[in-house]
Parts: sequence; C-alpha cells; structure tokens
Amino acid sequence: MSDTAQRYRLIGGGFDATVDATPADGWDAPSPCSEWTARQVVGHVVGNHRWLIATVRGGEPQPMGDDEDPAEAWRAAYAAIVDLTEDPAAMGELVDGPAGKMPFEQMLDSFVCMDVLVHTWDLARAVGTDEHLDEASVAQAYATLQPMDEQIRRPGFFGPKLEPPAGADLQTEFLYFVGRRA
Repeated sequence: MSDTAQRYRLIGGGFDATVDATPADGWDAPSPCSEWTARQVVGHVVGNHRWLIATVRGGEPQPMGDDEDPAEAWRAAYAAIVDLTEDPAAMGELVDGPAGKMPFEQMLDSFVCMDVLVHTWDLARAVGTDEHLDEASVAQAYATLQPMDEQIRRPGFFGPKLEPPAGADLQTEFLYFVGRRA
C-alpha cells in the first residue's frame, strides 16, 4: 500500500469517526464554514469524492441529495476511494486538479487529504465532538498549503487567513491559516 493510500485511510478514518459520532439531531448544526450546516460539510466532502470517483471510473457524479443519509453517503464514497487506492492503474489516472492535470494519487495526497482533514475539524466543531486532528497530517497539509497562500484565497477556496494566538499549537496555526477560528 502506498504512503498516499495509508494517509488517505488515516485522514478519511478520522472523518469517518466524526461522522459516526454525529448525533441524529446534529446534521442541521451550523458549521465554521459560513452558511453551511454539518450536513452540508459532509455533502461537500461526498460531492468532491463522487466527482473524483466519476473522473477516474467514468460516469456522472451526483451531489449528495437532501434526502440522502449523510453517514451512508460518506461511507459509500469513502469505500469507493479506498478501492481506487488499491488499483495501480487508477492511482496513475490523470485528473483535473487545481494546478492542472495530475495523477489521481497526487490529487488524493495533496488536495483530497487536506480537504477531508480541514472538514473533519469543521464537522467536529459543528456537532461538538473531538476536534483533535492527526498531527503529522496537519503538518503535511500545512506544508502543502503555505506555498499556495495567495492561490487559496480565491473565492470558493479558503477565506482570509487569521492571526493565531501567541503560542498556538500546530493544529491551531493551521486552522487559522485556512481561515478558521479554533
């Protein structure tokens, strides 16, 4: 198993645990993503996964519907990406990324893992569950995003970075960098 596949399983597993810990009445809770509920955070992650799955396997991606169970939609999308990580041909498939065409494995490693990591915290904050993120994953996501600071401030990406409190730990610094107030 590649390092990317292991990293995705670790980060996706964190999101999975947060989805599982979400109480049935928590899906409408507001999230740190402006104007998104917990359900919409999961819908965003599921939608990105479905787009990537369709890009690699073919077909038309479908956004998560309002009538879909967010936990079930996530589990299916997560399982499908895990399956793709076990297929060397799929890992080499070229997909459109923010910086142009790149292999699926690179897209998964640099952008999907980072997106799932940030939204794990968003969901946890929204529903009041454990907000702790894997420190090595945070360090890698932070290192990936720092050189793209200007690029990620465009509409549809991240909001303005915030100044973290003095003495902030790495996770807090990272979250402030991506516009979250921890």
